[in-house]
Amino acid sequence: MLKKMFFCSVFSAFTAFSLGMSSQEVRASESIDESLRSHGENVVNSQSLEQELLARTVLGNVSINGNMLTTAEVVQVAKGARVELSDEALDRVRRAHDVLLLAASSGHKIYGLTAGVGLNKDQSFVDASGGLTEEVREVSRIFNRNLIYAHSAGVGPEMEPELVRAIMVTRLNAILFGSTGAQARVAELYRDFLNNGITPVLPSRGSVGEADITLITHIGLAMMGEGDVYFQGQKVPAGQVLSQVGLEPLVPFGKDALSILSSNAYSTALGAMAIEELKHLLALNKLLFALSLESLDGNIEPFLRDAHTIRPFPHVNAAAKDVRTILNGSYLWQPSKERALQDPLSYRTGAYTLGALENALNELTTQLDIQLNSSDDNPAVVLDVTSPSNWPEEAALYVNEEGLQGALIPTANFSPLPWTITFQEAAIVLSHLSNASAQRTIKLADPHFTHLSRFLGTEKTVHAYGAIQKVFASLATENQSLALPVSMDLMSIAGNIEDLSTNAPRVIRRVRKSTDNLYYILGIEMMHVAQAMDLRLKKSPDLTLSNSTQSLFRDYRKVVSFLEQDRFLSPDIEASYHFLRNYPVQNF
Repeated sequence: MLKKMFFCSVFSAFTAFSLGMSSQEVRASESIDESLRSHGENVVNSQSLEQELLARTVLGNVSINGNMLTTAEVVQVAKGARVELSDEALDRVRRAHDVLLLAASSGHKIYGLTAGVGLNKDQSFVDASGGLTEEVREVSRIFNRNLIYAHSAGVGPEMEPELVRAIMVTRLNAILFGSTGAQARVAELYRDFLNNGITPVLPSRGSVGEADITLITHIGLAMMGEGDVYFQGQKVPAGQVLSQVGLEPLVPFGKDALSILSSNAYSTALGAMAIEELKHLLALNKLLFALSLESLDGNIEPFLRDAHTIRPFPHVNAAAKDVRTILNGSYLWQPSKERALQDPLSYRTGAYTLGALENALNELTTQLDIQLNSSDDNPAVVLDVTSPSNWPEEAALYVNEEGLQGALIPTANFSPLPWTITFQEAAIVLSHLSNASAQRTIKLADPHFTHLSRFLGTEKTVHAYGAIQKVFASLATENQSLALPVSMDLMSIAGNIEDLSTNAPRVIRRVRKSTDNLYYILGIEMMHVAQAMDLRLKKSPDLTLSNSTQSLFRDYRKVVSFLEQDRFLSPDIEASYHFLRNYPVQNF
């Protein structure tokens, strides 16, 4: 029991260091440690509960209104922040639902409401032209329930709970945009699930990337009180939890089921989390690259301002400027007799590889901002519009009576192709960064380039960092394969209606895997960089690092010590990986 308490305290202390927590957040963490200890062994065993309590204490609330959600806020909610819904947004949801019902009772044929979905779009299931009688409503409720059953069909492994929370806030914001036509009760249940820590169990595979309909439908299943959810660190039946917290199960009606399932919320949530990971990776990679250049005694000239004014690629120039900023005060600005006139390309072209990621990241951020704060529904309710023409095919989609005005329009907005392609570009960039890091690490182990010892060894080592090259070479090769495009891999399904897809979840999962691999590759470079820097400082004690690189070097040495003699290296690799993944960095 005491060992478990000690583990919790150490876990919180490491979390505070690695995430750069404020003193308020550290105090919150310590308070939670005490709370956990007071609740006994079963609670202490639940790391997920500890993380949930900490998140609720320090992350605060995120206001959701349908048009201002950011990728950072998606991650904030994923980690446990509560959500607040604006009254204005909920009013849009109610009005969109009213427009939907008006269109249905006016005799409009509506996909997923009066008609079936997929190949069954030619089948009439709900006839509301005579009004929304109780009989019609019951038929609609049965249709909605069966639609959720039929689409709850993914396969494992299960998604991690943080990702499911990211999906829920992503879809919630899109519903608040006001184009789904769902009941306001659906939006309120997304909020209530998030704020009560109710996380539906979702399978992770089964989407072809043209709306994630077989996976996110399980959220609707849980809202109906069926399937399983995670609650207070345990997997339990959804109905049991709803009863425990006092939530009435959803009785889906109208377009509720289609509004829950027909969305790219899974792909979008993956994308938001990937973007936030890439932001950290880019800033971290710039910082490590600068320290790597110092450890090589490299040439700073390819990063000078006037070297780039003659080739004005904006993101390349910005990356070069950041490298110069990071290296302010470094010994590299002084001449060196051993310094090469020109370094290997993995160093000389650093602004180009780093700039390529910055370019892709900026484009992705713009595209995901659109995706997060718009509607990918089909059909979509468009509020407060009138027909721009008298063409019967267009004008028939609009309603304007009973104080309601708008349209119900079939769309192809469920296609995530624009940002799926950009994520594939990002995967290619990550492969280039992986290769560059691997090549730099090889150079740091070569005395021809460093004028230091072979494999950065000492008089007490035999192999030093000789054999470790196989590890980062393997990971860099894996990232090359993960960069291969897969968005065009498809087959025609749903009665030859759905004959295109994007594999968006697969594309983004590959990006996240590449990112994770790159942190390992950079971690091994960090091992070499620190070793080379120590050896160089022993050789020339008066060398001065920049303030930024000195901090990185000093903090790293608190985690991984100098390799004085050969030792078991896997723990050093893991420690380097976690150090870099959690290192607090900022944009320069």
